[in-house]
Amino acid sequence: MFDSILDLPDLILVLLGFFLLVSGGESMVQGAITLARRVNVSPLLIGFTIVAVGTSLPELAVTIKAVSSNSEELVDLAVGGVLGSNVANIMLVLGTAAMLGACDEQGLGIKKDAVAVMVASVILLITVMLGEISRLIGTLMLLSLIFYYIYSYKYSKKLGIDEEIDETWIGENIILAMIITGIGGIMIFLGAEFLIEGSTGLANSMGVPETIVGLSVIALGTSLPELAVTVVAALRGHEGVAIGNILGSNVINILGILGVSAAYAGLIEISNEFAGRDIWIVLITSGIIAIMLLGERRIGKKMGATMVAGYLFYMIFLYTL
Repeated sequence: MFDSILDLPDLILVLLGFFLLVSGGESMVQGAITLARRVNVSPLLIGFTIVAVGTSLPELAVTIKAVSSNSEELVDLAVGGVLGSNVANIMLVLGTAAMLGACDEQGLGIKKDAVAVMVASVILLITVMLGEISRLIGTLMLLSLIFYYIYSYKYSKKLGIDEEIDETWIGENIILAMIITGIGGIMIFLGAEFLIEGSTGLANSMGVPETIVGLSVIALGTSLPELAVTVVAALRGHEGVAIGNILGSNVINILGILGVSAAYAGLIEISNEFAGRDIWIVLITSGIIAIMLLGERRIGKKMGATMVAGYLFYMIFLYTL
């Protein structure tokens, strides 16, 4: 049945993907907020962990599929998708959240998460410069992510809930919340699959190179779950989930997605092309936001609009090289 769906026209797959992403985003936010209420942890932590993991599933699926294929082109496409996704998360997703006013109240714990993003970005820089990620390095990256989750959980439990959380349509049923969150994650995963398949087909039909598809179509497609969840969270006034989801997704993309893939495949070879331009764009965009969050500077609507415009310019730049 899944294969028959993928045989649909590319445009239909794109529209179906959008529908599943938005619906899944709503379900995951509602489930995550209820979980935060019941286990007495901050929405920021829920966004940084459960929601971020769920919205990063498309990146994991694409990368695992690529490293399993032993195709250098697909590996480059997947690695480019991770780098491009981190840029899209910061510039497009966070920029959109700022335009919706979701960055006005950043919440407690945001500084340590900003530091985590920068540390992960530096680790990514090192691996790109080395040109590979071995199984040992990948395992260490994954263990670092697990350690940080444990630390974040203890930190959040010490603080308790740091903001008022509105009641959701799920109520207080934690089992139902887990089911709804899981269903949302599945819808996001399938939506991203359909969107990537359709978008890649449309791009290839127009003669766009695979490297550009990785940095743009694949990156944007795998970032749309984050965008869907962040927009829904922002519109509902859940700033902690919105910002935490963005920062958490970027950390997971590096330490989790690449770490798991390297541990699974044994070795991921990274093209030298990424060292010349794209890794620096990741560092610059992540660095600017981290500095603003550490300095407790407000990321307002004008800044958000500038970030979104900057991302659109980046896309135009990629296609006019």
